[in-house]
Amino acid sequence: MNPARTTTTSRALGTMTVLTAAAALCATAPTAHAAQDDARRTPGIVTAWARAWNGTEPQALGALFTSDGTYTDEAVAVTFRGRTQIAGWKARADSLIDHVHVTVRAAHRDGDRITVRAVYSGHLKGAPEPFAVPMTTVLDLDANHCRIASDRDHYSLAAVLRQSGLPADWTPPAA
Repeated sequence: MNPARTTTTSRALGTMTVLTAAAALCATAPTAHAAQDDARRTPGIVTAWARAWNGTEPQALGALFTSDGTYTDEAVAVTFRGRTQIAGWKARADSLIDHVHVTVRAAHRDGDRITVRAVYSGHLKGAPEPFAVPMTTVLDLDANHCRIASDRDHYSLAAVLRQSGLPADWTPPAA
């Protein structure tokens, strides 16, 4: 069997899986939105967002966004635009952080905006210790409430570095 063809087929299947999941999420948005009025339930898009961060497929994160969506990591002052750049940010995080994980603690929806309280954790490669810091994320949704138009993550980079046992002026290696 041709390895290049196997890789292409595998990527195509992965892409189809992500697109199918996104379509299913959009198809259930009206009923999911009604159910989310119950404060005890986490909005489906938040669950999908956390699952994408905790998974190993960067495209899964990008697929949750509108085509012109933005992702801003306030701690490191970077913004990414569009699904490809957002997926690239997830890939970069995975290359720098072992076991990157987001644990959702609470989510509050107000119209098209969801505020998420979470714990962001992992182990920076080469650092002596892992980290686990509080994070707040603000998600602005599209008009149908099935895709993310904007994501802004807020956490303390100083706390990440301190917990990791790294100096305050540490910077990751160049991409």
